[in-house]
Amino acid sequence: MASPAEIERKVRQLDNDVQSIYELLATIDATQKRQGNRLNEIAATQADHGEKLDAILELLRGNQSK
Repeated sequence: MASPAEIERKVRQLDNDVQSIYELLATIDATQKRQGNRLNEIAATQADHGEKLDAILELLRGNQSK
C-alpha cells in the first residue's frame, strides 16, 4: 500500500498534468481562432478576385463581339 506521502506526490503530479493539459488546450484554441480568422481573410480576398475576374471576362467578351 502506498504511503500518504507517495499518494500526495501522485496527486500533485496529476494536478500538474491537468494544468498542463489546460494550458495546451488554451494554446490550441488560440491557434485555431487565428487560423479561422486567416481563412476568413483568404476567402474574402478570393471573392474579391473572383469579382475582378468576372469584370475582366465581361470586358473581354464585350470587346470580342465588336
